[in-house]
Amino acid sequence: MTSTFLKNFSAIILLLIFNLNSSYSFSHDDHSTRLIHNWEFVKGDLGGVWEAVRIENSSNLPVWSDVNLPHSYNDFDAVDPDVSYYQGQGWYRTFLNFDNPYENGRIVLHFEGAGQVTDLYVFQTHIGRHVGGYDEFWFDITDAVKDFVSCPEFGDMYDGKVPVVVRSDNSRNTELIPSDLSDFNLYGGLYRYVNLVYLPPMSVEMLHVKSATSQPYSQARVELSARLYNPLKNVEPVSIQYSITDPLGEEVAAGELKRQAWTGFRDLIDLTIEQPMLWSTHTPQLYTSSLTLITSESKHTRVERFGIREFEFKKHGPFYLNGERLFIQGTHRHEDHAGVGPAMTEDLMRQEMELMKEMGVNFLRTGHYQQSRIILELCDELGILVWEEIPWCRGGLGGENFREQARRMLTHMIEQHYNHPSVIIWGLGNENDWPGDFDTFDKHEIRSFMQELHDLSHALDDSRKTGIRRADFLNDVIDVYSPSIWAGWYR
Repeated sequence: MTSTFLKNFSAIILLLIFNLNSSYSFSHDDHSTRLIHNWEFVKGDLGGVWEAVRIENSSNLPVWSDVNLPHSYNDFDAVDPDVSYYQGQGWYRTFLNFDNPYENGRIVLHFEGAGQVTDLYVFQTHIGRHVGGYDEFWFDITDAVKDFVSCPEFGDMYDGKVPVVVRSDNSRNTELIPSDLSDFNLYGGLYRYVNLVYLPPMSVEMLHVKSATSQPYSQARVELSARLYNPLKNVEPVSIQYSITDPLGEEVAAGELKRQAWTGFRDLIDLTIEQPMLWSTHTPQLYTSSLTLITSESKHTRVERFGIREFEFKKHGPFYLNGERLFIQGTHRHEDHAGVGPAMTEDLMRQEMELMKEMGVNFLRTGHYQQSRIILELCDELGILVWEEIPWCRGGLGGENFREQARRMLTHMIEQHYNHPSVIIWGLGNENDWPGDFDTFDKHEIRSFMQELHDLSHALDDSRKTGIRRADFLNDVIDVYSPSIWAGWYR
């Protein structure tokens, strides 16, 4: 198959994708907007951010191309047999108007995932860097926007808009995970959605819902905990209103309490639901929790869906879901598609997951990294169990930067996907018996670090299992092990 045919075929698929209308939105609240249009892109590196925000014409400046998000600069070359796929830098820019409805509110840019190293700028101010291609991250740009808007020249520079610039980099780097020895592409670009979020001065950054039940399933215990986003470190008393509705939309619990503003996760509510409607692969029943934070200045509501279910891996035996034996049948999923690479739209993801369900899938392993929040939402809705893992995949074990990235990505994956009833296994690695990135391959060190990740996973979430795939010398460290013979693939 020639590269020309591949490109033409992919272009047809791409046109079909972009003619679809988005039918579903995953937003933080009513003041969250997907930034899809009005982006420009340059493939390759620039001399600095100034070259991205200069407005005078110059033959020495790069030519920017119009793109929509999500976007990857490996959309075609990753499947072109005649060229190596590009690993390097790409720059994105857009120009935004801001209209925060909250007095003294915050302006946040929320990235649902970008690869592999991301730097954000407002005009020439470097806001921050995120390392890791698959976990979500966000930056508060409030102060940088204020500083730029206060410039006397602001009104004339960009027609009153604020330049926002992103540098993406998927260069080879053995001290980052995943390894380039992995048999999948380490894509570059803003290949998941980017959201503009307006928040009040104090808001609910994260809401976790933990549920537990046991036979005969006549009651379920539900616990709510939350973490605040409070950059000004306000210590005033706050009111908290909560509500839980069942899958039929009926309110089954509600109340109000008062607390002093806090830091970190705080356990807030512990209640019992009578005769719970259980989530399963056949009847994926979803409850909705709502937590409203009320301060002297504003109110902010966080809404999360959750499910009530019980699962068990019998030692040397079958798998049980809600006390019933379930034969697991499923597949693995990589985040890519013809014509767009990893930059799949929400509609395309929904089509893919519905096809899986139609073919009889009740289990999905996300190989080999945290995937889009949309995929997890769809697994919740469709009734597909999930093994989700961090991308410690092949290559060995690096130094402290490598290890800190693994810890951070595991923490983010668990915190960000904590409420999904579909998730039953947190994967800690894949093919960790495959050396090559470093001059030493110390099985004792790898076992020690895998044990650390196992302990961290259970400290963050003791309701799920840990797992790895194909590393026999680690099979006693984690809860669930997959030897994965893969006859016909390796040999």
